[in-house]
Amino acid sequence: MARRNVNVLSGDVEEARGQILDAAQSTFLRFGVAKTTMDDVAKAAGVSRPTIYRYFRDRDTLIAELIRMRARKLFVQGTEYVLQREHFRDQILDGLIFLVDHGRKDPLIRLIVSPEHMDLAAAVAGTAQLASELTLEMWGPILDRARKRGELRPGIDNKKACEWLGLVKLILVGRLDFDDPTDPAHRAMLADYVLPAFLP
Repeated sequence: MARRNVNVLSGDVEEARGQILDAAQSTFLRFGVAKTTMDDVAKAAGVSRPTIYRYFRDRDTLIAELIRMRARKLFVQGTEYVLQREHFRDQILDGLIFLVDHGRKDPLIRLIVSPEHMDLAAAVAGTAQLASELTLEMWGPILDRARKRGELRPGIDNKKACEWLGLVKLILVGRLDFDDPTDPAHRAMLADYVLPAFLP
């Protein structure tokens, strides 16, 4: 079967990048990240491999951008979920459980949060920095609101607090026994050992 013409991509650069990311996403989910080649992505996008490289420098750049896209979508959902809670203590506890549960289930987000993919994550430049940036993007405004309401311990630095939250998520995603988000023991553990770092 002949490859489709390059013109299947939009003339708008950002839109074309989005089309390639959509093709990459379906390909990675079908074959797994480790087994997917740039030829597979090009075939799914209906373009040549050199065309893919015009928009993404290399495979790692493509993966990192795809992780960013999916993680940002998760964090938008997480923010909506968290803001349904009135008090900061519930936002932290329920938010962490939500993100761990959903991050564990997403095969691409797992690349930046799961110990089983550490070798691949290390190869994808900037994934640790990406995780920190996205965590700050979600939790920074929530911490600011909690600070204004007097629900946050004085002296908390948003960036450092988000690095800590990122580490907590990393640990929890890697725990095989943390597989039931409704287990009250998980919430109790976070309340005893994570929450005190934030509350006045």
